[in-house]
Amino acid sequence: MTTSARIPSRRKQAPIHELYKTMDGADYVVIDGILFETDYLRVPDEYTVADDVLLEARHGDTEIDLTHAEFEGAVGLGEGVFRLKSGSLVRFLSSAVIH
Repeated sequence: MTTSARIPSRRKQAPIHELYKTMDGADYVVIDGILFETDYLRVPDEYTVADDVLLEARHGDTEIDLTHAEFEGAVGLGEGVFRLKSGSLVRFLSSAVIH
């Protein structure tokens, strides 16, 4: 009899609620190493659809927005960092963290 062992992956799809928990009340978001100030942030609920905007943020003259669909399937990398389907690394921060 042969037994096959599964090696657990260090990176797995984060339960989406973990990502949304980090979003709640965030004043800033770091996207691919650039710090953006959040202008609008919506934690999704049961009425949220794929094209609803969850995040609007800016860095100087650069403004970005991300939809619910862009957050779906995010992979947790640890320490509050998530990789989106696009490959971007995202981390939400509150002003208490920024000194």
